[in-house]
Formats: sequence, structure tokens, C-alpha cells
Amino acid sequence: MSLRLGGRREIIRWTVWSVVVIVFLVFLVRVITFENNYYNEKEGSERAVVESQVQVEEELVETPPTETEVYEYVVAPDQPRYLTIERLGIVNARILVMGVNDKGELDTPRNIFDVGWYESSGKPGEGRTMIIDGHNGGPHVYGVFKALPSLAVGDVIKVERGDGVIFRYRVADNKAIPLSESNSYMTEAAKTPEKGKESVTLITCTGEWSDQQQTYLSRQFTRAVLVD
Repeated sequence: MSLRLGGRREIIRWTVWSVVVIVFLVFLVRVITFENNYYNEKEGSERAVVESQVQVEEELVETPPTETEVYEYVVAPDQPRYLTIERLGIVNARILVMGVNDKGELDTPRNIFDVGWYESSGKPGEGRTMIIDGHNGGPHVYGVFKALPSLAVGDVIKVERGDGVIFRYRVADNKAIPLSESNSYMTEAAKTPEKGKESVTLITCTGEWSDQQQTYLSRQFTRAVLVD
């Protein structure tokens, strides 16, 4: 009799534990499914920016260069040295020489307050088109080109050359291009918007953040022509 009773207790105990395990597994699956659906729904949202952009841009420098660092910054006499856009509060942002990264994309400075001049593009006074890019922000701070989309036709962009000569460019157009079309638009960005005139094209990221693609979903292109 005692053996049967012990057997019944053992069956009851294992039945209870089985139910507990099954309930736990069901709960775990529901949590995983919920998180997956949640992040898919949050694609491009501010939360996605906060959680994922930190990982992507954790190596960026978010401290502005000191006045001394800016003053002592020197480049070749024929190269662009400083960028000023008074309308956006940008005064003498250092223009660093940039090439392309391992992916064949335009590289950008590590400091979000500097801008990068693509070394194969034009130089001030040379008659071609300069290409300058910059960050719209880092994980915690807005970058030099955060407000670039707000520039309007007619606004002035100044580029100071290494020899101190200042060139003034007037905005001709300013548009956001979807990421899927931005590479093909680079051909247009490398051209002057007014035939026969020297120009400068400013580029930055804009739009919503894609957690899946780990980048913003648009690129801002601001083109300006040299003022005679």
C-alpha cells in the first residue's frame, strides 16, 4: 500500500513540474516573439536611434575642438581650411582631408564638429565642385550638420582656403534623397547646379534611423554656387 501511495505522489510531483516547465517555455516564446515584433514596429523611431546609434557611433568624439586647436589648424594654401555658415551658427569648422573608407563610401571626421573635404573633389577657386560631408550628430550631441536641412535657397556658405582667401557660395538647392537613391545621386552632387560656375556640395545623414540597416534612411545634399 505504501508503495502505491509513494508512486501516486511521484506522479503528482512530476506532473506539477511538467506543467511549470511548459508554462515557462510558453512565456519565454511569447517574450521573444513580442520583442521581435516590437523592434520591427519601432524601425526608424527615436527609441531605435537612442538604443542602436550609441553602438554604431560610440567611437565618435563629441567634444568641440578648442579655440587653440581651431586657430592652429593648418592646411596647404590651395586647400579648404574652414567652413562657416552663419545661418546655422557654424563658424570656422575645421575642414579635414578625407578619402573613402573600406566600403568605398565617403569617410567622415571622428569629431562631429569637424567636416570632411573629399580630396578628389574640387578646391576653392579651382572652378570645380567641392564635396564636403559632416555628421548630423553623435550618440548624445547634435553634430555640425544637424540643421543642414533648414538651409534655404540664397543662404550663404563660406569656405576659407589655407592661404586665408575666403570664398562665398550661395545655396542653389537643398534636398533629402532616400538612402536607396543616394549613391546614384552622387553623380549629380558632384556637378555644379549652374553650368560654368564653381560650386560646393554639403552632405550629411538625415531622416529616420534604421535599426536594421544601422544608418539613417536619407542623405541631405546642399548645393551652392560661387558668388561672383
